[in-house]
Amino acid sequence: MRPRPSSPSQTISTVLLEALASRGATEIFGIPGDFALPFFRVIEASGTLPLHTLSHEPGVGFAADAAARWGGGTGLGVAVVTYGAGALNMINPVAGAWSEKSPLVVISGAPGVEESKSGFLLLHHQAKTLDSQWQMFEEITCARARLDDPATAPREIARVLDACRTQSRPVYIEVPRDRVDTPCDPVPPPVQTQADPDAVEAAAREVLKRLKDARSPALLVGVEARRQGVEAEVSDLARRLDLPVATTFMGRGLLSQEGSTGAAPRCLIGTYLGLAGRPEVRELIEDSDGLLMLGVILSDTNFGVSGKRIDLRHAMLAADGRLSMGFHAYADIPLKDLVQALTRLAESFPEPKGGLPRPPDLPRDLMADDGAIGPMDIAAAVNDLFRERGAMPIASDMGDCLFTALDMAQTPLVAPGYYATMGFGVPAGLGIQAASGRRTLILVGDGAFQMTGWELGNCARYGWDPIVIVFNNASWEMLRTFQPEGSYNNLEDWRFADLAKAMGGVGTRCQTRADLKAALTRAADEPGRFHLIEAMLERGAISDTLARFVGTIKGRNTPAPESP
Repeated sequence: MRPRPSSPSQTISTVLLEALASRGATEIFGIPGDFALPFFRVIEASGTLPLHTLSHEPGVGFAADAAARWGGGTGLGVAVVTYGAGALNMINPVAGAWSEKSPLVVISGAPGVEESKSGFLLLHHQAKTLDSQWQMFEEITCARARLDDPATAPREIARVLDACRTQSRPVYIEVPRDRVDTPCDPVPPPVQTQADPDAVEAAAREVLKRLKDARSPALLVGVEARRQGVEAEVSDLARRLDLPVATTFMGRGLLSQEGSTGAAPRCLIGTYLGLAGRPEVRELIEDSDGLLMLGVILSDTNFGVSGKRIDLRHAMLAADGRLSMGFHAYADIPLKDLVQALTRLAESFPEPKGGLPRPPDLPRDLMADDGAIGPMDIAAAVNDLFRERGAMPIASDMGDCLFTALDMAQTPLVAPGYYATMGFGVPAGLGIQAASGRRTLILVGDGAFQMTGWELGNCARYGWDPIVIVFNNASWEMLRTFQPEGSYNNLEDWRFADLAKAMGGVGTRCQTRADLKAALTRAADEPGRFHLIEAMLERGAISDTLARFVGTIKGRNTPAPESP
């Protein structure tokens, strides 16, 4: 006979919510549905975590993913949806979270245990079998649990949530609707795992010896530094080593003043993007015979599909809880432990011959005239705004808006730089504001805005007031750069700014640089509701960085166009 729970007032749903909060979740994003309605009732009644409902499940997934990224190793993003029609809409956002190492918790309502045994051939929302959804999420999550037994639920919740935090990957929890109010014991506290200190010490000393013996040591920092909550420590390490430091494409915004304990390291030389990036940054990183990569995801877009590959025989990669060094590796070396050991043992290294590259000259001082708007004008206008009013977090969609962001001032940034899904930007910006309480700048193309831009209609309900810049060229412009022919790259002009008022915001359609400056100034002066700035671009007008990136993909290094 099973023992009765020690706290009869606690149920499977309430202990799940308390476990989420104790492990760093600060809000829930979701869309109700019949299988999830009992759990939504408890979410609202308990008040454990605030609930933000959006309009479509992909937006829910992207918002929760961005909130998780903002947490920087201390938080979880949480998305709650219904079975089948709801959860299967989440597949793409969860796949992106898996690819980009984001600690996202997906909770799905599910058919009740008893109705699953009822003998009906099919239940509504069911795909091939009742377990089809479970099997689909198995491919894109690091742990799963079905809370159908109150005796095992506490351990299962702890196991899955702890895996989400330690691995920084999405997880999946299924709550049968007839088990929501089932009495249950509390969830045990997180398990504190300890790395072998001798192994960490040996690994750190070998790293430092390789750096010392190298002719041109360098440091490359990737997104796992933020996912594992060690960005401040990495910034301190960079200052102590005083080596040339670059961030990856996905890591743009890391080591900015806001993201670390002090000012950005003196030796931060910019963003590495292979042949699409600045030549002086590429040479320092690719020619290094002692490259230390911390939290870097090895992917094509992250490395700019560089024609000159990094020589991994001389590189050291600390990621996914291990340290690879040439032809051998140290297992079970958490990034945080390694960075702390390196910082403790660090010594300064001489500056490279010829010194460090100057930080890039970012476009500034927008000429507010009647000239047409180009992507670099948007970068200049944002840099001017940040200089005058202070930097804002940025959420960017995929496309030239993200490449343009590389010419904006260093500030915390979330974007799907590797998985490269579209539709991320707007809901991600809402997720950041919900998690941080800070006004966010959202960069999005017109094609991606058609997918999820309508989530802005939820801003008034929650008091969110992002500034949204839509790069509108009535085109899938990034796709056109790779294959110019084809009418399928053309989009209609939907006049997004005209629709903003109906969604509770302010819309401004900008044809000239003067329009753009005025719209940004007004947006900064009028917080309290979202401002949608529709920047009209000519087809073919792309950022300098995208021009280089496309040239690299096509097998040639196309010179960047002159900035207007």
